[in-house]
Parts: sequence; C-alpha cells; structure tokens
Amino acid sequence: MDRADVIVVGLGHAGCEAALACARLGLDVVAVTLKAERIAVMSCNPAIGGTAKGHLVRELDALGGEMARAADLAGTHQVTLNASRGPAVRATRVLCDRDAYARAMQGALAAEPTLHVLEGEVAALLSEGGRVTGVALASGQQLAARAVVVTTGTFLQALMHVGAEQSVGGRLGDAAATGLSASLRALGLTLGRFKTGTPPRLRRDSIDWARCTPQPSEARRPFSLRTDAATLPAPTVTCAITHTSAATHAVLRENLHRSPLFQGAITGRGPRYCPSLEDKVVRFPEKGRHTLFLEPEGPNSPLVYPAGVSTSLPADVQLRFLRTIVGLEAVEVERFGYAVEYDFAPPTQLRPTLECKAVGGLFLAGQLNGTSGYEEAAFQGLLAGLNAGLQVRGAPPLVLGRHEAHGAVLLDELVTHGVDEPFRMFTSRSEHRLTLREGNAEWRLRAHGHRAGLVKAAEHQRTLARRARVDAALGWLSAARLESTLQRPGVRLHDLPGHPDLPGDLADEVETEVKYRGYVAMALASRDRLSRTEDAVALPEDMVWAEVPGLSAESRETLTRLGPRTVGDVRRLRGLDPAALELALLYALRPVSRGTPHGGKLGKTPRPPESSTNPES
Repeated sequence: MDRADVIVVGLGHAGCEAALACARLGLDVVAVTLKAERIAVMSCNPAIGGTAKGHLVRELDALGGEMARAADLAGTHQVTLNASRGPAVRATRVLCDRDAYARAMQGALAAEPTLHVLEGEVAALLSEGGRVTGVALASGQQLAARAVVVTTGTFLQALMHVGAEQSVGGRLGDAAATGLSASLRALGLTLGRFKTGTPPRLRRDSIDWARCTPQPSEARRPFSLRTDAATLPAPTVTCAITHTSAATHAVLRENLHRSPLFQGAITGRGPRYCPSLEDKVVRFPEKGRHTLFLEPEGPNSPLVYPAGVSTSLPADVQLRFLRTIVGLEAVEVERFGYAVEYDFAPPTQLRPTLECKAVGGLFLAGQLNGTSGYEEAAFQGLLAGLNAGLQVRGAPPLVLGRHEAHGAVLLDELVTHGVDEPFRMFTSRSEHRLTLREGNAEWRLRAHGHRAGLVKAAEHQRTLARRARVDAALGWLSAARLESTLQRPGVRLHDLPGHPDLPGDLADEVETEVKYRGYVAMALASRDRLSRTEDAVALPEDMVWAEVPGLSAESRETLTRLGPRTVGDVRRLRGLDPAALELALLYALRPVSRGTPHGGKLGKTPRPPESSTNPES
C-alpha cells in the first residue's frame, strides 16, 4: 500500500486549494483526479469573483490561497459590481480565458515538489477505529494517509439531463464517480440530492454583436496580493448585453412539457438564485424580458458563454428560443445546455474545521457540502486542506469567527444551519458586512495565514508595511484636522493639500476608513454587545436536547442534529419558534446543584468559548 500524509480526492476548485494548502505546509500529498487534463476546468461560467464571491476570493488570497493569482494570470475582462453603492458591497469580477485559468492552476500544483497527481477513481474510503486510514481506487490500488479531503464536486452518482435524454456524468465529457457514495454512507454519513445546470455554448462568429450593448472592461487591477500591477495584461475581450423577448418566453412556455425539470425527471433541488431560464419565465411571469450577458471564453476562443441562459430543455427547443433573442437570430450552438443531478453530504455532519463528526481525519469541501460556485468551493477547499494538514502536524486548527471573514460566515452557515438548496454566499448573510470589505481582507486575515504556515514571512512583512502606511496617513489627517473635510461627499484624499503619496488601493482604504468610521463604530459596538451577551456564553458540551421537557419532537431533533455550542448559535438556528428557543436556553443555562443530573451532566462547568485558532474540543 502506498502512503501519503494527506490524500485529496478531486481537483476542481476546492481540491486544488486543499492540495496546495497541504503541500505548502510541507506535507506529502497525493491528489487523485479522474483526468489530469481536466484539473481546475471552469465547468460553468469562465469568471472568478462577483457579488460576495469577490470578497471570498480576496479572503482566500489573504490566507495564502491560489484562486486570485490564477485569475490575474488568465484575466481578459474586469468589472466592479455595485460600484455606485457602498464599499461593503462592491465586488470584483474577472472574466478569464478558460484554458489559461486551468493552465495557471495546474502550473501552481506542478510547482509543489511534495504534491503528486494521480489519475484514477476513488471507489471507497478506508477506515479503522472511527478514523479514516486511506482510500481504495477502482483499479484495486490502495493508498494510506493520515487524513483525506474529499472534494468531488458534482460527480457523485451524477446524472445529466438534456430534455428527455439522460446520460451518466458529472459534466459533459467526464464520467461520474459511482462508488464513493456507498462508501460515505457505510461510514455513517447521510447523503442528499441536488441539481445544477449550465447554459449552451454559442459560436462567437454567429452572433450579431452590433445589435447587442457592449460591456467594455475596466482597467485591470490585481486581484491577488502577490500580483504586481505592472505585470497584468491589458483587457483582451469586450462582453455584451442582450435580452430575451416575448417570443422567447412564448417558445419556453409552449415547451415546458418537454423540460425534465417540469416533467419531474429531475428530483434534486436546484439553486434558487440561479434558476434555469424556463424556471424564470414560470416564476416571474410579470417580467417581459430577462438579461443575458455574452462572455467570450477567451480572446482566441470560438465560444461564448451566455450567462443567464441555464437550461435543460431539448436541443431543438434551445436553438429555437435562442434565435428569438436580439443579436442571436442566426446563432449556432456548439454545445447545448444541460442539468446535472448529484449526491451531496448535508454539511451539519461536519465540525467547523470541515472534518466529519463521525469519522476522524475525513474532511469534506466544495459542492459535496451543498454549495454552488467556484469561490465558495475554493474557500472551503483551502480551510479543509489547511485543517487536515494542521491536524497531521499536530497543530491547532484554524477556525475563523463570523466577524473576521465572509468565508467564516459561509462555513458557519453550512455546519450550523445546513442547506436545503445549493448554497450561495451573499454579503447580506453577514451581520458584520460593513467591516468585511474586499479592500481590508489583507488586514483581517494575512496574520492568520502567516501563523498557519501558508503566508511567507516576507509577504506578511509587506502587509504590515502597507498597513503602517495607511495608519500614518490616518495620523496625518488627524494632526492636520482634515478628517471632517475628507468625510464630505465627493472629497478624495488626493484633493487635500499636502496629502500623503499612496498607491490607489491604499488611498481608497484611507478614504473608506475615514468616511465610514461612524458606521463602523456602531457596527463594532453591536458586535461587542452580541459577543458579551450571546456568543461568549457557552453551552454544556454534553447537553442532551432530547431530554428537555416541553420541546416538540421537531425542535429536539433540530437541536440534537445541529449541536449548537453557544447561546448565539441557538438564536441563529432556523426552524425554532421563539417559545421553543427561549425554553431550550432557559433549560440549558438554569443553575443546577452539584451532582444533579440535567440532560446527563449539565451541572458540569460550561467550557469557555473558542478563539479563532483554538483546537476543537
């Protein structure tokens, strides 16, 4: 049996970050993938970032991840979403050359001397005494490891739909993983079924671009802290916007009986925030048109990705409705859209480190945990890989607080509340979003990445030096009594006489910190109150919720399944009515005399709340 420190199963966006994190900790890593040539393929849209997703990418980069760097190397078009709104919700989106992005990520993997890529299918997980010990491949080969990170994306028991046609596969051109689901169940995990979809791919030279509204790129700016702005290539593509029409909607309505979604052939639940076009027409009948974004898949690619046109209708219907759209009257389709159903593991079965509660050393990340999107997957992959590696090294895990990162909100939502549809991150999910901006991810998380071992000392020192320049500028504003002047609408730092000479991104941060200081102070005060009154009050480790009198069976099941650790966790639980919530807290926290049983051992002193780097109890 071959042996490694960590095995990573799958090399999509989650798997790449997981494998890189472990290798950068100096561990021996074997990454198993079905096809090496398909590593880091952008299966759906050829873009990185977007609303809240840009925040995740910046945070991942600050911790030592790779996604932002690959997007910089492969970027062809860049926009700032929500540019007219406040800095908390502004987000970067970089369109990429699909092939160049995969090459960039594959190059990063190849540069790690202790990371070994192995082609094959993992058919089973091996375990002993409640702990994972390795994997068995479909070929019969066995690999031993001290930890395993599973990042199978949409490949578990995957089934693709185009109209009434069905085929086995996790995406077009790739097989499904057929054996691993049974192995996960045998280890005690519960699996569910979700669905996602992708639009058709259009021939670029068959689009009448003159009839569409051009969407030019902004000037390229580094997404990654490791990218020198001088090395960024100029934008190389222009995107365009068009819209569906009444004729489009008529074709869709006339053919709903041929949609596997409406026929009931698809049983898995799809993403609410990215529905198929036929679903949009049914759910929003009052809308006369829907927006499409035409995005070239690379400067030299013959293909265009039509964002907003996800569908699983039959090929002939897809072609008919596409040709009713302005600019697409003569469009040719290279590859028709399809839906894919796949198994996922409800993430309430995981610890905050993304380790399985039922199986020690087994970590899950990405769409396997019920999320959607490259960025959500990548952030999970980095944290799962990092925590697997830290566990192997005997070091404390990294568990971030909700106030520290949108990625921490993502993980907390998953493991505490679970999912009933493919989960997508939004800034509105965070109660601390005013202080979790793209622009300050460096200050929030770089030190965590350095302490964990992913950020080099020189990189960390550069961050400290950059922060010192921001603090010096803030000091200058205070000494010159110009803070109130800078707070005025429309006034910029460079408008002030004798202003410090700062690069654009640092000047932006100075302006943001000054202009929003009052709002941030209110947000921090609210956070501190919450910490003192709720999140700092820990619950007994061995609380038996099933024995709480007066709770409904549903409430007891919810509390037992999700295992809240603090009063704040209980208050954030979904599915508990206010009366049940208060009853549960009163019972859990009531004074108990020494030796009096309560749910088994409630008289025990509650454990203190965990810090962001404390090990799991």
